[in-house]
Amino acid sequence: MTDESKKLFVGPRLKRLRRERNLSQAGMAEELGLSPSYLNLMERNQRPITAQVLIRLAHAYSLDPREFATDDHERSVSEIEEIFADPLFRNAPVARLEIRELAESAPTVIDAINRLYRAYVGMRSASEMTTPSLSDRDRAEDAPQVNPIDRVRDLIQEAKNHFPELDEAAETLASDLQLTGHEPFFAIADRLRAKHGIRVRVMPIDVMSDSLRRYDHHRKQLLISELVDQSGRTFQAAYQLAFAEMREVIDNLAARFEPTEGPARKLLRVSFANYFAGALMMPYGKFHTAAEALGYDVEVLAARFGASFEQVAHRLTTLARPGARGIPFFLIRVDSAGNVSKRFSSGRFPFSQYGGTCPLWNVHATFKTPEQTVTQIVELPEGSRWFSVARAVSRASTPWGLPDRQFAVGLGCELKYAHRLVYARGLDLSAPDPTPIGINCRLCERVACPQRAAPPLMHTLIVDEMTRGISPFAFDAT
Repeated sequence: MTDESKKLFVGPRLKRLRRERNLSQAGMAEELGLSPSYLNLMERNQRPITAQVLIRLAHAYSLDPREFATDDHERSVSEIEEIFADPLFRNAPVARLEIRELAESAPTVIDAINRLYRAYVGMRSASEMTTPSLSDRDRAEDAPQVNPIDRVRDLIQEAKNHFPELDEAAETLASDLQLTGHEPFFAIADRLRAKHGIRVRVMPIDVMSDSLRRYDHHRKQLLISELVDQSGRTFQAAYQLAFAEMREVIDNLAARFEPTEGPARKLLRVSFANYFAGALMMPYGKFHTAAEALGYDVEVLAARFGASFEQVAHRLTTLARPGARGIPFFLIRVDSAGNVSKRFSSGRFPFSQYGGTCPLWNVHATFKTPEQTVTQIVELPEGSRWFSVARAVSRASTPWGLPDRQFAVGLGCELKYAHRLVYARGLDLSAPDPTPIGINCRLCERVACPQRAAPPLMHTLIVDEMTRGISPFAFDAT
């Protein structure tokens, strides 16, 4: 009997591809060597797409078949569910099935709803802080805009956190620096001085005050705090080198992704410079080869490339080069209060846009064991399973008397890739015992969760004065 769950139905994506190419069904069918009726069935999800058709698509339209076959609409479903969980829609609930159908057939509508809701959230937040006058309301230029941080996150996610132009340039430059025979930090510092007249100096804390890095334009000096460790110093010097040698490429990339000059484009420039710095420290080809050979052992990769745990974990989310792809990882960084300060994904993990993460996910437990790397198999409510690796990290040394700047970094992938990880050795991945988690409490529909901090907004809260359950919140699960 055929296993329907293993068939790949990509009708809406196939239809979008055809329309993007301005082709009729007959025209695309002819180019793919198919009958128009068979193509029509595939577009209506009445026939699965086969490996042979994927290969033909790749040749005909210069596509990577694996990328085309990757179904990431789960992330869109998660995003739109989070929006419709807002009390604003309490009297107009939208069924999960309808949301899924919309995500599959009209992803641009999902994007439009997403942007509209974010603008609404911005306006709501502004109104909570102050009540604008009538004249303020009438001024279009004062209307809240989409949060630039969210905007940049979306743009990077759409690109799968992979930017070939930066990777290729970083590989070339890394080869040149290696010829000097110096350690990376000193090689980069020498290049900044010799080619750009920029002097790199590590400065005492009383000079740097609250800054970890500061560039003095007038004296052409890059000042790095003594609190920054060696991997951080290398990264900061590489960041400065990105603007010294790659400014035109970075500017063009930022303008391509964000046509309007403003905070979002500036943040993109910072993100691209950071990307280049990581790529310079961990050149794509060498890093990918080492990662595969070492079973993605983050600690060993960090030692080999002179990088930190977080830098390596971040770099692992960028390995999407055709012909040399890595495991599609996601990364999340949280503080001890559960605030998410960084999230990247080359896959389809459904991050929450608002609020924190699930407390049952042991990424939070790493604060209790800061020197240890912990692993976990988790299962989301819709049934997808993921393997995660987490560790607590500190971004810089902390002077006595000041709170330690500590974060937890979680790196994960779909369970089907876990057999390639050194962290999964000895585990029976064919019969896992996953921890059930949710995206966050207000979106999670799991009943009787002892860690639940809030009832799900898409369900009716049930209050029983005579009963106290495992969870402090009971709700109608139907």
